[in-house]
Amino acid sequence: MMSNLNQQALSRAASVYAGRVRETPGRILGVTTDMLKVGQLYGLGVLVYVADFMVPFWTAWQGFNRLEKEKLQSNFPIQSAADYYELFQFNLQIAEQGMTGSLKGFRDFYKKEAARVLVSLLNSLYGDEEDFPNYAANLARLTDSVINQYPEAIKKAGAGFGFHFDDGGYVKTAETERFILYQVLSRNRKIRPRQDGKPIMIIHPYVLGPNILAFLPDERKSYTHAFADQGIPTYIRILKDIQTTEAVQVMTGEDDARDTRLFCKLLKETHGRPITLNGFCQGGFIAVLDILSGELDGLVDALITCVAPMDGTRSKSLMEYMQHLPPRFRDLAYAAKVMPNGNRIVYGKVMSWVYKLKSMEKEAPFVALYRDLSNIGDSQINKTAAALNHWLIYDRMDLPEGITKLSFDSYTIPVAEDGALPVQLFGKKLNFHGIKEKGIPWLLCYAEGDDLVDKDAALVPADFVDVEVTPFPKGHGAIATSWSDPRSACALHTRFGNGYRGPVRFQLDLEEGKVNNNGS
Repeated sequence: MMSNLNQQALSRAASVYAGRVRETPGRILGVTTDMLKVGQLYGLGVLVYVADFMVPFWTAWQGFNRLEKEKLQSNFPIQSAADYYELFQFNLQIAEQGMTGSLKGFRDFYKKEAARVLVSLLNSLYGDEEDFPNYAANLARLTDSVINQYPEAIKKAGAGFGFHFDDGGYVKTAETERFILYQVLSRNRKIRPRQDGKPIMIIHPYVLGPNILAFLPDERKSYTHAFADQGIPTYIRILKDIQTTEAVQVMTGEDDARDTRLFCKLLKETHGRPITLNGFCQGGFIAVLDILSGELDGLVDALITCVAPMDGTRSKSLMEYMQHLPPRFRDLAYAAKVMPNGNRIVYGKVMSWVYKLKSMEKEAPFVALYRDLSNIGDSQINKTAAALNHWLIYDRMDLPEGITKLSFDSYTIPVAEDGALPVQLFGKKLNFHGIKEKGIPWLLCYAEGDDLVDKDAALVPADFVDVEVTPFPKGHGAIATSWSDPRSACALHTRFGNGYRGPVRFQLDLEEGKVNNNGS
């Protein structure tokens, strides 16, 4: 009996192994094909990620050459040699940071993959379905997703991302030479703005553009629509195309303040109530300047700023970067370009590239490649991630030189001990104490994980005036993405954490008279 059982077992085993022997050539061919595909896609990915990173470099290189031809003629040769030596050392430091980040990304990714390879090889020996051929096929699908499908998904994300002013969800309200004012309507057609409600005007950052503030409106992830969904009369000021609008190319901070005054006057007449001015990122800094200039007196009675850099010199990471850069090269003119009409503007991609350089350990090409490989993994391409990358890749805007100079000065000259800002408008000195003198309540929101605008750089006004501070988790764009979702833990229309008010909650409380002049 035992003999028969042994014979049957041996017969089955022989049959199984014979089948494996017959399948082995085909499986080896499949594995070889998949691994060759992985190698080709990986090589292509390296080229693509490096090329994307280097595009702003070539633009910056042109500006560098143009300006250095002038400086070499006006500086002593020995001084130029010393400056170039310092610049070389600075470049080595950046390269070292990039190499460190790349090695970490390489180690983290392949440490995980090595474990998977070992398991798949063991499974191959013991007949498990999750064997090495399956692993090779999955790795090929992953690299194809990151290198081919992900860029396509990022492009397609533009259809549902940002403002589409021709889709019926916005009303063109006013226009100047430089800006267009749109009213933002709720995507829920049953929600209409209250005619007698307190209006809010949102100012987007110049370099990052407006679209981050309408991230994915049809999925209820939109900063501006979070206000409109509460029936708040919501408006956004949109900068016209700098490439085709000469008035934008030559605009100054004074022009910004005048146009803002015109819009605020119109909105106050329309709704019968003063305006809440709400600036996001650089837009928050500009909003504060406009108010302190006195141009908005009697028109604006409340202020909201989100992740706004109020004193860039307190940004630890950026200051560390700037301190290692030789003084000769701390010149905004390196990022400028001359338009065919002779006007000078500032390359937005070069300005944003500076932030990549200061965070090379996180932004180097290989770091970005391994980050995408790890984040996508075996899952489907996330629409939110695709939309966020669409913003980062396609929404960098060139800047008026006059406006950029205001921000540049705020990142190179600190706020004075008495609260005086390092910039002026209309020849007037501007001081944070002016907000208190005007009796304007201020909600200041910052992001705890922000590596673009440090907490210290955002909270400077609190040293001089009473402000209500609301911290949000995550990074720079989270207020406009993660937390704009009304179902999120830090929804903008709620109180959360230790009783912190979101911007929409603050606006609703202003409308109902629940906020006094010190913001409480």
